[in-house]
Amino acid sequence: MFHDDLRSWGRGWSIYLEKKLGRFGNWFERQKTVIVDVLMARRGSYQRPFLHFSLGILFTVGLVSAPIVASAYPGGIPKSLADFTPPSAVLTSLDPSEYGVQTEISQKPRDQVITYAVVSGDTLSTVAEKFGVSIDTVKWANDLKRDSLTVDQELKIPPVTGIVHKVREGETIYSIAKRYQTDAQKIVNFPFNDFSDLETFALNIGQTLIVPDGVMPESAPVRTVASIAPIIAGGNGQFQWPTNGVITQYPVWYHMALDIANNAAPGIAAADSGTVSLVEYLRYGYGQHVIVDHGNGLQTLYGHMSEIYVKPGDRVARGQIIGRMGSTGRSTGTHLHLEVRKNGVIVNPLPFLK
Repeated sequence: MFHDDLRSWGRGWSIYLEKKLGRFGNWFERQKTVIVDVLMARRGSYQRPFLHFSLGILFTVGLVSAPIVASAYPGGIPKSLADFTPPSAVLTSLDPSEYGVQTEISQKPRDQVITYAVVSGDTLSTVAEKFGVSIDTVKWANDLKRDSLTVDQELKIPPVTGIVHKVREGETIYSIAKRYQTDAQKIVNFPFNDFSDLETFALNIGQTLIVPDGVMPESAPVRTVASIAPIIAGGNGQFQWPTNGVITQYPVWYHMALDIANNAAPGIAAADSGTVSLVEYLRYGYGQHVIVDHGNGLQTLYGHMSEIYVKPGDRVARGQIIGRMGSTGRSTGTHLHLEVRKNGVIVNPLPFLK
């Protein structure tokens, strides 16, 4: 009898704790989703305060736990360890050349204009090539009228080919893009450009804006656009073009994708057969988008769609219409953002397209 009561008592507590933990888990997931949405929507605006808060918690934990650790080892470092030579100290005596060890310098993308002092032998061409921008970009950023440089002359070097613009009253990304003969979406695609409103892409007066591929009005360049071939069936295993339109941005280091624009908002076809692995309806980032898994580590992502006709788990055929082109998420106009991912890494899509 006592054992039955004890078993019932234990079962009751188990059910009670399961319900409590389930409710707490649901509450936690809801709060986590809200926090993630806020952080994503602000594009990292809260990243610094969040890190500071986290470090503050770690510092507090360290202060509280230090006396406990000290009391656990009242004699300090054990005497037996005083003469101990760590393996790392032995490794420092090794000759790296014996094992062919080389240091690789990490090439980090630049997010702002830097200053460069000209050295002997520098020309506009070599400086531009060194920083991966065009000669005109260097000339425009420094208001240079001549091609000659002098030693120790300081040059402002933008992070990408284009224009560095200080926003004035009444300007929008659309008016700025028109002035510098580029596409507004390129301004939005540059990840280090910030906006006071992420839905309207509003600008702050006086802020510095990077305008990729922009040109000075007086330069009057001849610009060409590339049309995309219509969707065709068949193929030899490579991806087919998923839609019709004009390529408004080719792959670059900060936007490893193709932007294909068409105001008619045509349908979007699967570039190859596969399984739909993700369908998202977001108001930021990729907006409404679909990811199709083609096997062998290859995936394609279709972003900024206005309509989606598939769901996760659906099998799709090569050329099957999976949605319609749109302008959802971080978008300034009707276009398709096309990505190709290989083993989870975003790669240049052009080599995979017919």
